[in-house]
Amino acid sequence: MFLAKRPPWLSQISRHCVLHTLSWIVSWRKVQYCSDSCNGGDATSGSIGRLSELFLPIEVHTSGLIVQALERGKWSGSVELELDRLHVDLDPFVVNQVLRGLSDSETAVRFYWWAESHPGFDHTQFAIAYILSLLFMDDNFALLSEFLNRVRSQGFALHRSLYRILLSGYVRAEKFDSVIQTFDEMVTSGCREFGVDYNRFIGVLVKNCCFDLVEKYYSMALEKGFCLTPFTYSRWISALCQSDRIELVEKLLADMDKFGCFPDIWACNIYVDYLCREYRLHDALQMLEKMKIKETGPDVVTYTTIVDCLCDNRRFAEAVGLWDEMVGSGIKPDTVACGALIFGLCKNGKVDEAFELTSRMLSLNLELNVSIYNALISGFWRAGSIDKAFKIVSFMRTNGCEPDVVTYNILLNHYCETGMVEKAEKLIRKMEISGVNPDRYSYNQLLKGLCKAHRLDKAFAFVSDHMEVGGFCDVVSCNILIDAFCKAKKVTSALELFKEMGYKGIQADNVTYGTLINGLYTVGYCNLAEELYEKMLKSQIAPNVNLYNIMLHNLCKAGQFKQAQRIFCQMIQKEVLPDIITFNTLIYWLGKSSRAIEALDLFRDMRVRGVEPDSLTFRYLISGLLEEGKATMAYEVWEYMMENGIVLDRDVSERLINMLKSKNR
Repeated sequence: MFLAKRPPWLSQISRHCVLHTLSWIVSWRKVQYCSDSCNGGDATSGSIGRLSELFLPIEVHTSGLIVQALERGKWSGSVELELDRLHVDLDPFVVNQVLRGLSDSETAVRFYWWAESHPGFDHTQFAIAYILSLLFMDDNFALLSEFLNRVRSQGFALHRSLYRILLSGYVRAEKFDSVIQTFDEMVTSGCREFGVDYNRFIGVLVKNCCFDLVEKYYSMALEKGFCLTPFTYSRWISALCQSDRIELVEKLLADMDKFGCFPDIWACNIYVDYLCREYRLHDALQMLEKMKIKETGPDVVTYTTIVDCLCDNRRFAEAVGLWDEMVGSGIKPDTVACGALIFGLCKNGKVDEAFELTSRMLSLNLELNVSIYNALISGFWRAGSIDKAFKIVSFMRTNGCEPDVVTYNILLNHYCETGMVEKAEKLIRKMEISGVNPDRYSYNQLLKGLCKAHRLDKAFAFVSDHMEVGGFCDVVSCNILIDAFCKAKKVTSALELFKEMGYKGIQADNVTYGTLINGLYTVGYCNLAEELYEKMLKSQIAPNVNLYNIMLHNLCKAGQFKQAQRIFCQMIQKEVLPDIITFNTLIYWLGKSSRAIEALDLFRDMRVRGVEPDSLTFRYLISGLLEEGKATMAYEVWEYMMENGIVLDRDVSERLINMLKSKNR
């Protein structure tokens, strides 16, 4: 009742007294612990005995006054004089308090150096730790080096915690040479190390792919009885796999097994992926079995990676079995997992199996995306099951998945390949109306269909009126038209389009030049074809093997074997590998020109270059030798051919047998 009815003036006096008392207490000096307490005596009785010492007043705000002086500006002679006039004892507590009030690293270091010459000063881990933190925050590495050298020169041994601050700061600053140097210094300094220090340091080295150093310090850690954590091992294994340094992974896995640990799922999946990419499927399957019996069980990524690899190796039954195992173990496949199996089956012609599996996926309420349906549609189309392909389109719509531009492009392919150009045009219009915008591929497919149907005028108009307006006309479009003009022997129109490409900024490629050169040779414009070839070389456009084959065929046909030889040598110099067509072309024309021995030399050359001869090679070579009456040589080639399981054409084999019979008479 008394408190409730106290007058206002009393409340004001009480508040004033409390504030005054608080401000007065703040100005008291930190209590020095009694010597009895420090020496193991009764701390409680000692503290009680000197309780009055808590209230002994001293000089007001020692550390605060120093901080105020330091905050007036950068360190200078005048600041130093002002500090000297304070006549303060700088025990470790005051030094620490001052440093805590500073935010500039240079000021902190200069103050610390000034304090060194005063009574009561002593180096402490806390003060040095704070200064190191400020220096790293300010990226003041020159002063940091100077500060450390001075501390060391005074015989002060850095504590493990200070080394950790240095290591952490250098890592953040990406000064890896300093990181290594500091760690080496910590190891040789005599301060106690822990496994965590090696784990952190090795983790930094792994992140920066310093694998040789990682091995060195890993060996040091093992010698001192430390082992890495599963996390550090896992990051190391992951980095080795991603850098194609796999040779050490097996050893690390053995070490982990010895220490009773196993990589995490991230490292396991990266390792399994590496094994699959390197065609080490057996090892990947073994790793999967190990994962099953460890705490790090396989997840959907593990199974997907191996299923994909099994499909690439055409081991489809195992792939489906592994997929069933994944589902049976309670792991729900995602669209990537479903897609890996469906894509693999469709790519290898197993479309019916893929469709059956798709039905099972839907029965498990798994979500299938448009890419999976597209794989089925494309697979059925390639297999010639057009009706099934169209049924999948209806099926996907029923399941709430709308066709995309890829779906429509597959159907466009079918219409254009089979000459149903009107249906292709209708489909393009349907795409435009339904909001599925046709892409360059769509328009180029329709253009190809029009050209294949010999509707060149309509094709040209389609490019001019539709594709150019929409910005879809590119070098592929022009190549399709040029090819159509050349096949129709309208080389003049092809050349005009070629010139127009330059005006419109469409850069011709080696396909453009190859098509035009072949067209010019076909109508007998040999000189113009060779001029165009030289123009292409001057334009820094590198010929591909197809273009070289065109040149070789036409030069040999014209009997220009020296020129053909020059082109062949140029091809080798440019590191364009000759293929079977290259060698067959040369062998054929050499044989036709009664130069069968040269053809035989070329036959040997192609085998040296790793190009395997086919039935045409042997036909051309044996025919050429027979034309020159070299039946024995022809027979030797025929024997080699039979040894390699290739059967000679009936007419050529009869000629060979007849010539051998006539020679034996």
